[in-house]
Amino acid sequence: MGKGSSGSGAGATERVFAALDGFRIEVPSWGFANTGTRFGKFSQAGAATSLEEKFEDAGQVNKLTGASPSVALHVLWDLPNGKGDVPELKRLEKKYGVKSGAVNPNLFQAQEYKYGSIANPSAEIRKHAVAHLLDSVEIGKALGNKDVSIWLADGSNYPGTQSMLKRIEWLEEALGETHAALGPKQRMLVEYKPFEPAFYHTDIADWGMALNLARKAGPKAKVLVDTGHHLPGCNIEQIVTWLLHLNALGGFHFNDRKFADDDLTLGSIDPYQLFRIFHEILVSDSPAVKGIAYMIDQSHNLKGKMEAMVQSVMTAQELFAKAALVDQAKLAKLQQSCSLVDAEEVFRGAFWTDVRPMVKEWREAHKLPSEPLEALKKGGYMEKINKERGAKNANSGSSYA
Repeated sequence: MGKGSSGSGAGATERVFAALDGFRIEVPSWGFANTGTRFGKFSQAGAATSLEEKFEDAGQVNKLTGASPSVALHVLWDLPNGKGDVPELKRLEKKYGVKSGAVNPNLFQAQEYKYGSIANPSAEIRKHAVAHLLDSVEIGKALGNKDVSIWLADGSNYPGTQSMLKRIEWLEEALGETHAALGPKQRMLVEYKPFEPAFYHTDIADWGMALNLARKAGPKAKVLVDTGHHLPGCNIEQIVTWLLHLNALGGFHFNDRKFADDDLTLGSIDPYQLFRIFHEILVSDSPAVKGIAYMIDQSHNLKGKMEAMVQSVMTAQELFAKAALVDQAKLAKLQQSCSLVDAEEVFRGAFWTDVRPMVKEWREAHKLPSEPLEALKKGGYMEKINKERGAKNANSGSSYA
């Protein structure tokens, strides 16, 4: 156990159990499908080739980890018929024991979005994009889902080629119309990204822009933080603290990055960062804490998709458990007295505590496999899907998902 932590004895186990009992993290449907880089798509024999196979995989992840009872949906990739696909989704939910989760509109893939979607200079294209947002809201209502999660690729590549002011006004108008359509239990989550694919200016480039757009839209709009969508050196936990303080944090998309962008499995580069983020959440008394939607947003191109997803959920559980071990009362006193070394040692001690035995004990208490990755490897599921889907994936095309 680390020096200065409370990671010892029955008390630590109880804190880990309590933390894990309340921790749920959604998995993305697209994380099970064949995906690629900008240069091509890399097929895996067992990758999901249909919405049913995505739900089958998600159900398996939840059976192994006990922490992922819902699947985020991508409207274009998962619901090509819009609300017409809802009955099939409800059948899959019942069959595989996982619910549909956040509804993600697609405002970046169609050819007409070359110069933007809801911030496009064309009023006709903006109207088309808003219609898609409104359809997404209706899909969420039909499914009984809470969140409509909006990420835009809108922006420009060259100075002087677009009016940034007009595009702000178009964003406000479109998001306001979408907010007005939300049901009483729905939310709209506004995501931000500093660049890519727009390299001169991105229309929603940071948390301040997202926050202002959310506030302008209305009280059901919150900010979504994607841990991969930040510039190098950015203090994400400070952003999280501000959003909690302002009761404006709606959720997370978890992944990791070396420089920028995302798709690396969470914690693979900087697990200490996610620990720091979880700590700020656990120490906060903001009402936003109860509504935080945790989600994995990763496309696994090199790692096996099922293995990477199970590994990611396990990592999130372990880091959340570590954050729960910080002795908050002791840390607060040390912070107040500016006892820098001792305060940092309390913090670091919790991070360096090996929580895996306690997490294993939690799994056993909930009748889950004590070693989910090992259970996945030995349980026959990988062999089954590789055999059933191999031929289809060998002949798959080059679309993204």
